[in-house]
Amino acid sequence: MSNQELFDPDQTQFVEIVLPVPIPRLFTYRVPTALSQHVKKGQRAIVPFGQKKILTGIIAQVHQTPPKDYEAKYILEVLDEAEVIYEQQFALYQWIADYYLCTLGEVIQAALPSGLKLSSESMIQLRPGFTLEDTLFDFSEKERILLSALQSGTLRYTDAAKLLSTKSIYHLLKSLASKEAIILFEEVKEKFKPKTERHIRLQSEYLNKNKLEALFETLTTKPKQEAVLLKYLQDVPVFTHPELNGAGVKKSSLMDQEISESSVSTLIKNSILEEFDVIVPRFGFPEPDQPHPVLLSELQEKARNEIMLGFEKQGTVLLHGITGSGKTEIYIDLIRKALEGGSQVLYLLPEIALTTQIVHRLKKMFGTEMGVYHSKFSDNERVEVWNGVLTGKFRFVVGVRSAIFLPFDNLGLIIVDEEHDSSYKQHDPAPRYHARDVALVMAQTHHAKVLLGSATPSVESFHHARSGRYGLVTLPQRFGEAQLPEIIFADLTLERKRKTTKGEFSSLLLNEIKAAIDNKEQVILFQNRRGYSPLVQCEDCHWVPKCINCAVSLTYHQFRHAMICHYCGYREELPGQCPTCSSKRILTLGYGTEKLEEELKLHFPEATIQRMDLDTTRSRSGYETIVEEFERGGTSILVGTQMVTKGLDFDRVSLVGVFDTDRMMHFPDFRSYERAFQLITQVSGRSGRREKRGKVVLQTSNPTHELFRYVQENDVVGFINNQLRDREEHFYPPFTRLIEITVKHTDKKIATAAANQLVKELKAKLAGVRILGPGEPMISKIRNEYRMVVLLKIKRDQGKLYEIKSMLMQVTAGLQQLKEFRNVKVVFDVDPV
Repeated sequence: MSNQELFDPDQTQFVEIVLPVPIPRLFTYRVPTALSQHVKKGQRAIVPFGQKKILTGIIAQVHQTPPKDYEAKYILEVLDEAEVIYEQQFALYQWIADYYLCTLGEVIQAALPSGLKLSSESMIQLRPGFTLEDTLFDFSEKERILLSALQSGTLRYTDAAKLLSTKSIYHLLKSLASKEAIILFEEVKEKFKPKTERHIRLQSEYLNKNKLEALFETLTTKPKQEAVLLKYLQDVPVFTHPELNGAGVKKSSLMDQEISESSVSTLIKNSILEEFDVIVPRFGFPEPDQPHPVLLSELQEKARNEIMLGFEKQGTVLLHGITGSGKTEIYIDLIRKALEGGSQVLYLLPEIALTTQIVHRLKKMFGTEMGVYHSKFSDNERVEVWNGVLTGKFRFVVGVRSAIFLPFDNLGLIIVDEEHDSSYKQHDPAPRYHARDVALVMAQTHHAKVLLGSATPSVESFHHARSGRYGLVTLPQRFGEAQLPEIIFADLTLERKRKTTKGEFSSLLLNEIKAAIDNKEQVILFQNRRGYSPLVQCEDCHWVPKCINCAVSLTYHQFRHAMICHYCGYREELPGQCPTCSSKRILTLGYGTEKLEEELKLHFPEATIQRMDLDTTRSRSGYETIVEEFERGGTSILVGTQMVTKGLDFDRVSLVGVFDTDRMMHFPDFRSYERAFQLITQVSGRSGRREKRGKVVLQTSNPTHELFRYVQENDVVGFINNQLRDREEHFYPPFTRLIEITVKHTDKKIATAAANQLVKELKAKLAGVRILGPGEPMISKIRNEYRMVVLLKIKRDQGKLYEIKSMLMQVTAGLQQLKEFRNVKVVFDVDPV
């Protein structure tokens, strides 16, 4: 039957599909009559795209109007019986695309886990444990041919189509997948393999009592095998509950000190026992502990009640609680109340580093109701959480910024912990969204409440709270008997004059570390720069190795014995001599976490030292291993980047050391003081979280700087007031909105000319908008592309933000239609962080 015969021209349906491509439009496809009763908005559909590609898209609309200027292609298959994206998600995704100046396709690409997207590079394999003999389903001749071929290994879609002499095999694959015979996975991604457990069960013929008795008689001379069988029957009462034999028992649970694996294997070999795989969930959280109320202190209870009042009035509440004040206990109490009320809950954390300790605690409380969603999980695990939210299995999700895309349909509460953290902002690729701000819009869509929590709120959030847009609740004291740490300054200028520094360490810090270790206490050292040394230089001619793709110097990593670009990943070996003057005097200047770790081993050879940065936590279990080792006291000193500043709670930490505070403060960015204050305050909060007061040593060349006074007095409000005065005077957020435009091209002259032309047109069309630039950013070339930056400052009370953004898109589109600028890339970053 031809494709044309599948359609009834009087009832032809068309669908608008969102495809995961950066093209600002929907694509119209025709629906086969066989599928016309099954298509609905929010389902995934497989469609041809271009000459050869096959993509998975989302159905955005069903209608009966054919396109005017081209003949619509047919959709190949609908992958779902029900929607995988609800109406609320469509509305949110469209808002993200409009607000952050990107396409809906780019939002879909970011939102859907890769495991939900199929393409022409997809692969097919047999499901583990599947056999034709054991299945209850019937299979067509073509299905049996394909299953037989898969016995030898995996196949590409295209190869399977050739084998069956058909152009489209999607309906056949859908049928086999529904019969649990095959698995589809992406070749370029991790191969999908469901998590399985090896189980054992009694062969069905021995469910007959007479046969079983005869079997025991044959085993009287084989006591080890008899013991296995008795143990199995003890665990699985097959005669009183024969249905239990189907699931059998875990092979590992069958074996103990008296039962050997060889005895079990012999019974399997002799067809008495049967070995098989059972697919189990990846998130095997235990059932929650016996419900018990979270015991809140008087201050915490007061704060909780104020939050509930704020939810009624404003809907969004900012909880400003100092480090160690017990914000997590309040979160748990609110989560439990929301779940008891039948709502879903989303708990956002800025980084996976924070999830390790918190997840262990929350899973004891909420068990199987809770899902965890972050980038370190494989595609398969993320799909499992996505489907768990869809089906209602996971009513509570803990996740990082990408969790805002999950398909909630009854969201009642969103908690954004450490709301000030810049990790909530996505930088590349688009959409360049801020999860905190998206969460606020998400809450409006679902009529949910939002709690923003932080010890160091962002200037913007605090301003909104004080102006009445959010509720404001404070927790000014640490939980229990804990006190805020003592802040001590190590004056590097003075120590260098006296020549008392040793490497990168002041004598004051070294003495405090020694005292802490002698007292069997733990130390955290914070340096917000990874690697061994940020700069390598020839001592004679001052040659510095640069990245061939980016306008930056290479950072030396001693562990890898390589110089690496932190922007594009380019690497070179450390040269034995200078390539310019042949001198062998190659110096490493500055220091990162790797160099601090090396120096610590020289100063404290008996201490156990761990490093926590991007290099040591690339694996999924990297964070967890380091945190658990430190938590149980196996590590004396933890050196790390900003990962160590966030939410970690350790009993034995009595000292925190902070390096390079001057560089943090004087970074050329209007938020540099705010970031430095937040980082120093947050990492200081890791010290002395129990009865004994902790210490914090700040190494600086300028201990009298105004910012340190705010840190020492823990005067968050005073600091924010100071920042607000500066920002209002110089037209920065929260009094303005910023849009940063980056123009990129492989030719510097073209990038500069395009940026100048863009600014010229914008100034002519956007009256009242401050336009700064174009200018070269600090790093003017990344991945072989030269960059020019333009900054737009838009007054908050100016209104017409949508019209300004529309004009931006219009001017950019016109620029890229000019022949000389056709290959210029223009990137928008709305509310840059």
